[in-house]
Amino acid sequence: MLKSSKNRFYTGEKSDTFTSESAKIARSFHQQIEGYKPTPLVSLPALAEKLGVKSIQVKDESHRFGLNAFKVLGGSYALGRLLAEHLKIDITEVDLKTISSKLDAPLVFITATAGNHGTGVAWAAREMGQSAVVYMPKGSPQASVNRIRGLGAECIVTDINYDDTVRLANKTANENGWMLVQDTAWDGYEKVPTWISQGYTTMAAEAMDQLEEQPTHVMLQAGVGAMAGGILGYLVDELGSENFKTIITEPSAADCLYHSSISSAGNIVNIEGNLSSIMAGLACGEPNPLTWPILRDCSDEFVSVADNVAATGMRILGNPLQGDPKVISGESGAINMGVLYMMATHPEGKALAESVGLDESSVVLIFSTEGDTNPDRYRQVVWEGSLALDN
Repeated sequence: MLKSSKNRFYTGEKSDTFTSESAKIARSFHQQIEGYKPTPLVSLPALAEKLGVKSIQVKDESHRFGLNAFKVLGGSYALGRLLAEHLKIDITEVDLKTISSKLDAPLVFITATAGNHGTGVAWAAREMGQSAVVYMPKGSPQASVNRIRGLGAECIVTDINYDDTVRLANKTANENGWMLVQDTAWDGYEKVPTWISQGYTTMAAEAMDQLEEQPTHVMLQAGVGAMAGGILGYLVDELGSENFKTIITEPSAADCLYHSSISSAGNIVNIEGNLSSIMAGLACGEPNPLTWPILRDCSDEFVSVADNVAATGMRILGNPLQGDPKVISGESGAINMGVLYMMATHPEGKALAESVGLDESSVVLIFSTEGDTNPDRYRQVVWEGSLALDN
């Protein structure tokens, strides 16, 4: 159900790529987008008391630009940087509403996605008057396909897993001269994934403004690690790695970072196969090599969990204790609430809590990265009790 590994490779060394300054630049770009406003930071005092901690703070990304997920932060910033580079202007000169007038014809942006990243790229392309082509892996929910198509993008579902779909998108981009906007990196493809991870730091910078107390514990979910690495790099630069504990969580079906953390030398370990999980946005088997160094150097624990842990988190957030507000959190967004609950109530989780010093003085920061992006699945879990902890 839950397994954890204390990070043997921790050094606390900062990243030169994901910093307070890079976050400031990304946030300035997002602030000029029509409709921008910080997403809520939700406090859950009744739940904090029940779970034996001082404070639980949940950054609710279901309110981001009306798209029900955080991924648009990375996609929009990357598209802005790509267009600025193409036009040989500074990112500060990119205005989403007028940028298309500077081009002879729309550019085509292509990506592979489990859902939310593709939605963000499609939305940003539409807002900037550009075109988008989105590939999705086999088994992708029809709701995600419909959402992407509704934003004006072409959406193609493949018969292969996520990582192979990324390779297909890259091949198609090269064949057609399109711009690939992918949130993981490989040799020769590093600039765009860096921008995407930097774009994600906007939500962490907002959270720092909203918090009344500095967090003692930060819980970050990971697929390839693009979001987790970008945010952790920013927080380490902003707060100092020694001032908080970081827990990185993944679905057990695609726990590539967990396996990388227990490798003999701390090298990247890829996970192959079906990678099937309700946490579609985290079902990635190949770590992002750009963000793995900061995760390796500054995370305290790596955690791998079964799907029912995330399902439990969804139910807890959607059915709060009296006095606490409700948070609609999807499968990938709720994993850390499920893990936090287990840290208070289950033997495997209690061992993790002891390892990271979670106690009544702890201020826990969680990022609920998506809302009910798959409404049918959300109802199955929250209404019908699918994937209960005792199953």
